[in-house]
Amino acid sequence: MDRKLSTKCSIRVRFSDVDAMGIVWHGNYIKYLEDGREAFGTEHGMTYVQIYHNGYLTPIVSSSMEHKSPVRYGDELEIITNLIDCKAAKIIHHYSINNLTTGKLAAVAKTMQVFTNSEGELQMYAPEFYLSWKNEAKWEDL
Repeated sequence: MDRKLSTKCSIRVRFSDVDAMGIVWHGNYIKYLEDGREAFGTEHGMTYVQIYHNGYLTPIVSSSMEHKSPVRYGDELEIITNLIDCKAAKIIHHYSINNLTTGKLAAVAKTMQVFTNSEGELQMYAPEFYLSWKNEAKWEDL
């Protein structure tokens, strides 16, 4: 069965996020994904600090994004972050960035993270603390 965990967070576009045309520069969307992952970790009890304290790191190895409509200075965005359940030693998030100011979908994205130990060595199996957390999480069906 396919399942996910979700969270939402809102941000207002900062002046420093826009280019000379007043539109959010594409590279800043990566920061918005990070905002979504931070909110997800806080809400669901799996923050980067907790992962680190368990002796692991979770670098991003893949990211992709489709831009759907422009975002401008002052717009309010809602970032929906979904963790997709995966049997592999990976963390896969799907995102929707909705522009609450215009009512339009601004972007959709996906990131993939892997587990490494503190020396940066790739882990082939998900750590036990992460598997325990997944077993206790309140998943939704896709």
